[in-house]
Amino acid sequence: MRTRSARRLPGRDRRAVRHPGVSGAPRDQAGSRVVVVGGGIAGIAAADALASRGVGVTLIERQAQLGGRVRAWPVQHGGEATTMSRGFHAFFRQYYNLRRLLRRADPALEHLRPAGDYPLLAADGTRDSFVGIPRTPPLNLAAFVLRSESFPLRELRRIDSRTARELLDVEFPATFAAYDGESAAHFLDRLRFPPAARHLALEVFARSFFASADEFGAGELLAMFHAYFLGSSEGLLFDVPDDDYDTALWAPMRRHLERSGVAVHSGTDVTELRSIADGAAVVADGTEWRADAVVLATDLATTRRLLAPPTAARADDAWRAGIAGLRNAPPFAVWRQWLDTPARPDRPAFLGTSGFGSVDNVSVLERFERGAAAWAARHRGSVVEMHAYALAPGTPEESVRADMRDTLARVYPELRAAAAIGDEFLIADDCPLYDTGPWDTRPEIVTPDPALVLAGDGIRCDYPVALMERAATTGLLAANVLLGRWGVAGHDVWTVPLRSRVRRAATGRTKAGSQDAVARSA
Repeated sequence: MRTRSARRLPGRDRRAVRHPGVSGAPRDQAGSRVVVVGGGIAGIAAADALASRGVGVTLIERQAQLGGRVRAWPVQHGGEATTMSRGFHAFFRQYYNLRRLLRRADPALEHLRPAGDYPLLAADGTRDSFVGIPRTPPLNLAAFVLRSESFPLRELRRIDSRTARELLDVEFPATFAAYDGESAAHFLDRLRFPPAARHLALEVFARSFFASADEFGAGELLAMFHAYFLGSSEGLLFDVPDDDYDTALWAPMRRHLERSGVAVHSGTDVTELRSIADGAAVVADGTEWRADAVVLATDLATTRRLLAPPTAARADDAWRAGIAGLRNAPPFAVWRQWLDTPARPDRPAFLGTSGFGSVDNVSVLERFERGAAAWAARHRGSVVEMHAYALAPGTPEESVRADMRDTLARVYPELRAAAAIGDEFLIADDCPLYDTGPWDTRPEIVTPDPALVLAGDGIRCDYPVALMERAATTGLLAANVLLGRWGVAGHDVWTVPLRSRVRRAATGRTKAGSQDAVARSA
């Protein structure tokens, strides 16, 4: 049964849903030991949840810093120390489980600050903004449509009303599976949105999952629309860290974990996972750790590699084939430049773009990061970052750079002649692909091996959560599975409502049942 507590709401939305953790002893008394492989958000969430219940935890991370795909690392340019990351991340207010995790090291979330607006700009000059939009649905959507340049009223008559009602009539997890085989692009074709609206209001967000709309699953698109528009009253704006990710988030989190008794081994590469009679063993840099269970919270390529040997887990061939078949999203690129010329003071911290070649957004980092602001002040310049999602495999780096140079000159003309004092460019392809394949066949947190659970944003979750929040949620749920098996109390999980307001109005309540991943898994 799901309950809501007015005293413990995680945000402003009174309809936020609490999924209670299983009942049990307040602390583990059996001396249980767990190795968490992967120090990204999912691994950190699992390690913290287990350690807070008295479980002995070892956290192993390949990189020197925690944070996974949201980490930051030191670089040198012009003799100065600065930082690089894999790109901008938005900390939305409905990311309840992620924000609760961050509060473990920063109780007042002092290191998150409102981003203000994040305008969306199309190459034809169409521009939309989220400032001043009501936060309560359906007023938020109505206000956005009425004010939006990308939703001309004369074109709204073209929208297919039957398809539009599908956006208003969702129930999770059933909606995920209901759209098996359909892509976000096909759904948008059926919807017949105006072209500008399609790009700015929906396709831009689909690409934030590092996938093109042709490969992104329609069920995930509807979940995103529900979580940010019609299923939550938290609003469409978000927060950002006030400094680089390591300084603001993960270095303090590491200190918190270590104070909680977690043994953190960073810069340590796991080379083998092995199922043993009384648990599991992990081998990293020649050292073996034995434990009662392992939480595997790595990127999908590492998950596939570690689970490929038949000795890695007690599982049948069908399950192994499902793991081996997991797909990565197309490559993405990030280019950060330390420029000798400042962006205009009125430039937004984050600008979403559409129709500018491969470029999806531009960030001016000194608008929110202290380290970038200090560098910009010293050099009277700007720290600018551009992202390009869902690149065609094999796209030459120079063509991406050319696209980015051209886009920056078009959207921020004052930087056309700026010289780069330093720059960092990367292309990576290690993000999960939420494709059109059967949702029910995606790997779950629970595995056939009782000593192994999975976590991460590529792992199936019954709730309408995505990206960083899916990572935090699956990490928490993975810990809950193990705690439940050992008779120890689990942790509550919070989400936006699982049903649209249309369905809630029809039934008057949120149906309990198999959607509760904690109860089902335990």
